[in-house]
Amino acid sequence: MARTLRNKILKNTRLATNYGGWIYCTNCNQNIGYLCYVTYDWLKLNYECNCGSHGSAIIDFQDSLCGRSTYKKLITEKNRFCCADDGTPLITLLDKKLRHYHLEICCKECDKIYRQDFTQPEADK
Repeated sequence: MARTLRNKILKNTRLATNYGGWIYCTNCNQNIGYLCYVTYDWLKLNYECNCGSHGSAIIDFQDSLCGRSTYKKLITEKNRFCCADDGTPLITLLDKKLRHYHLEICCKECDKIYRQDFTQPEADK
């Protein structure tokens, strides 16, 4: 069932579909990740692409809940970041295409808010 967007604010970022799918940097048009369609409740993402562009995405829905903070970290299965409680895939971010990012994402199933930061090591830049 399709959800009704409340906020969709994209800066230097493009999604393959309305609120999910492949994530692209609009400056270099590189695929920087994948956002699962139905498993997240809301998303806040800030990043710097390897091309130097700074991008962001804020997405939530009319029925989004506030979420509950958790000390747990997202788990990685294959290349996807997943909910630590039930393994639900939420998002993939391609570290090799990003200099750094700050991610906040709420799992629709358990209503937990996950936060994750990444900075590419100097030697890999």
